[in-house]
Amino acid sequence: MPFKFEKLEVWQLSLEYLKLLYRISARLPSDERYNLKSQIRRAGTSINLNIAEGSTSQTDAEQTRFLGMAIRSLYETVSCLHIIHQLDYCPDREDLRIAYRAAERLSIKLHNMRKALSSSQNQLREPAPEYFSALGEADPFA
Repeated sequence: MPFKFEKLEVWQLSLEYLKLLYRISARLPSDERYNLKSQIRRAGTSINLNIAEGSTSQTDAEQTRFLGMAIRSLYETVSCLHIIHQLDYCPDREDLRIAYRAAERLSIKLHNMRKALSSSQNQLREPAPEYFSALGEADPFA
């Protein structure tokens, strides 16, 4: 693997998460082709691309900024999963649960990587969510 980002666990996890999103979105109704299907795929792709692009940064602060964009895109996909659930577009709830758990794990890894790179405690950013400490306990798609 010649590129730095290919060695990053968060990049590899984001690629696996993206495959889950594509699998879920492939089952969406055709009238969601240009809306929800497109949105969840673009946001999922953005996670992966921002991790890759940030890995080439000249400074930790710049890479931290790209990781922040990846986190925002990740949260966007989680919101899309909730919309899919609420509109009953995915009758197999297990796929939603698997994707949600993958998002939790990826979020933890992204927040930890960003925290490790951060050279200043005074940056304005969203703190890592407390509820992720209960990984695997909550089921939003029950």
